[in-house]
Amino acid sequence: MARGEHSPACARRWREQAATQGWSLWQTAQAVHGCCGVSLLKAHRLARGWSARQAVEELERLCEVHSLGLPRASIDLLNAWENNRARPRPQTIDQIARLYSANAVRLGLAADYCDDGDSRQVVVVAAHHAVPVEDAFAHVPRGPAAESEDEGERRALFHQALLGAGFPLNGRLLAEVERTRQDMDRTLASATVSEDQLDRLDEQVLRYRREYIKSAPLPMLYRLMLEIGDVRRLVAARQPAVVQRRLLNATTMLALLSADALMKLGDTRQAHAWYGTARAASDDVGEVRLRALVRAQEAMLPYYYGDLTETVRLAREARMLAGNAPSSPAALGAAAEARALARMGEHQAARVALAEAERIFSRMPHEDTDHLAFRFSERRLQFYRMGTLIELGEAAQVQEWISRSASPYTIDPALVLLDQATHTARHGGYDEACGLAEQALTRVPPEHRTSIVVTRARALLSMIPRGHRRTPAVRHLHDLLAESGPQLALDRR
Repeated sequence: MARGEHSPACARRWREQAATQGWSLWQTAQAVHGCCGVSLLKAHRLARGWSARQAVEELERLCEVHSLGLPRASIDLLNAWENNRARPRPQTIDQIARLYSANAVRLGLAADYCDDGDSRQVVVVAAHHAVPVEDAFAHVPRGPAAESEDEGERRALFHQALLGAGFPLNGRLLAEVERTRQDMDRTLASATVSEDQLDRLDEQVLRYRREYIKSAPLPMLYRLMLEIGDVRRLVAARQPAVVQRRLLNATTMLALLSADALMKLGDTRQAHAWYGTARAASDDVGEVRLRALVRAQEAMLPYYYGDLTETVRLAREARMLAGNAPSSPAALGAAAEARALARMGEHQAARVALAEAERIFSRMPHEDTDHLAFRFSERRLQFYRMGTLIELGEAAQVQEWISRSASPYTIDPALVLLDQATHTARHGGYDEACGLAEQALTRVPPEHRTSIVVTRARALLSMIPRGHRRTPAVRHLHDLLAESGPQLALDRR
């Protein structure tokens, strides 16, 4: 295990989570890569639960069966490749790509650079798993003129995506989302803006926080990328401390919105990376409540896609940073901790945390904050309260709350219904659970019916025993999910 990597137990918990929620091996590998500090190549192996020896043996078996030639691989070589100390030959990359059923991009082995005098030319390897050059995330450092040209092309790409029908999600756009984050991270490490410019920026960030409540995540993500590109150019030059703080505060909020949108879209790796960007910016500001807000918001990612213990850890860190004064980060941290503890079966601790969240909220200034992202409002408190009560077996208030929370924009009621459906399925009420999941899906508009909703409904189907999968309720939910994206393989025999 290399320095900085999590223990194998962390990857094992991700595999267990993946099995419960019906993730693909690629989704599992993304989660392991984003959380455990390992390379993409190693994440593919850990996602399968293989030791290095098993991986080499599987590679040798595959090459023998498909007559691919003797692989030039060993445990020592595999460890060197996985820890970026060496690079496999193109032929070996192709063999590994076949082994993991992934292209070279997803293995983190997608690009090399020519030695023919043109440092900008990119060669994509793995002939049988070729991908477009623009899908490669790595790029060569370039001069200011070239970077300006790149920025113009990137902005045009996001503008085109915003104008396009359906806001299609593809590898090129995701690559540019990643590059925007990397550019911002580099800029934060280096650092003249008028007061009017800062005021306009603050107003723009506030507008994004208002619009985010009602906007579908994908078009909002593209708009955020355009805004972050503008902010990055302002942060690029070192500013007086008071100016720099305002720019970093805006950066934190924009990065948090981007991370949340990516979480809803199911891209856990990039969501995790954007939370890291928000954390870097907020730590640079040094304001403890802002740092607490980032941790409290980040706690949502492992709750929906990962390890509940990580949610509890981040929530408690947020509460510690927020201190005793009543604030949104403190209330959110306590509420997030309560919901996670309840799902973990620690019911008494969950009740204590929920009571703390309600106590903090009661001391906060009473104002209408439902229209603003990252403000802990009465509606948000009720959302976390319902999720906690469901896991405590006290869900009598849920349907009444959902009927009062009807909105064509927020997915909160749908997530609560899916919590209730999962809890019901655990206790054997499979048909009722499918009915609740169907209710959750149908109340969400198609543009908001993203991975955070669909994946949980698919995970519910995976919980249903084989012998119960022929009932009308189960079939109806399966057909509805088939309309929402790639079908879940469901054996009805």
